[in-house]
Amino acid sequence: MRVFVAGATGAVGRRLLPLLLEGGHEVIAATRRPEELAKLGVPGVLLDLLDRDAVLAAVRNVQPDAVVHQVTDLANRDLEANARVRITGTRNLVDAARSAGVRRMMAQSIAFAYAPGQGPAPESDPLHLDAPPPRRRTVEGVVALEKVVAEMPEGVILRYGTLYGEGTWYAPDGAVAESVRAGRLRATSGVTSFLHVDDAAHAAVAALDWPAGVVNIVDDEPAPGTEWVPYLAALLGAPPPPRTGRAEPWERGATNARARNELGWTPRWASWRNGFCKLFG
Repeated sequence: MRVFVAGATGAVGRRLLPLLLEGGHEVIAATRRPEELAKLGVPGVLLDLLDRDAVLAAVRNVQPDAVVHQVTDLANRDLEANARVRITGTRNLVDAARSAGVRRMMAQSIAFAYAPGQGPAPESDPLHLDAPPPRRRTVEGVVALEKVVAEMPEGVILRYGTLYGEGTWYAPDGAVAESVRAGRLRATSGVTSFLHVDDAAHAAVAALDWPAGVVNIVDDEPAPGTEWVPYLAALLGAPPPPRTGRAEPWERGATNARARNELGWTPRWASWRNGFCKLFG
């Protein structure tokens, strides 16, 4: 399969390229970082998803069988920029794909945009459309992305859990580790579903053969902050975290039952405990 990967130099994208090659796919990658273009190891194009004409031309020139959308804009922790690329950038990419006759697209979404509810969220639960700001803007970006990708004849949406690993906020040199070391990150009862970036990349490859629809891609162990924050602090040699503050009602985690039972996907890092130990230990 000829696969066009947008966001090829991100935390997931850089792991995805070699997996696609190992699977026998022909890969053409896109990035907006000129300094990274020569490092891709596959044919690449310099591309900003917000540049509509450039996106239309790039996909038309490549003529891929499938498009993989792994683009985010979180390097500066700018949630507005990230929402913009999800809304406008995804619109441009889907229009380009459909114009070029592409049927299949796999797109990265998130598993922590669900509305408040009881227990880990399945895909059938609603998204948090009436979320208060600033969360509302993040949810708006997710809703727009998923709605547009669903216009594809074969659109697969992967709702990733909170990513950890090299190149993410949850890395030894990442923003979360910095907050834990400084004693700023509080341990509340709010629940998080984590996902190792390697598992995210493997799921993206598998999804090239999955039916259209939405799938939670998370590990097996949703965890309250009262468990994972002290665990991470101990690995980092940081002081015990403060246990004050309330959990938000939407901090409930997500379930991977559909991915496991219907699609045969299993995370290589089934628990954040093992993944954190390997990464931070």
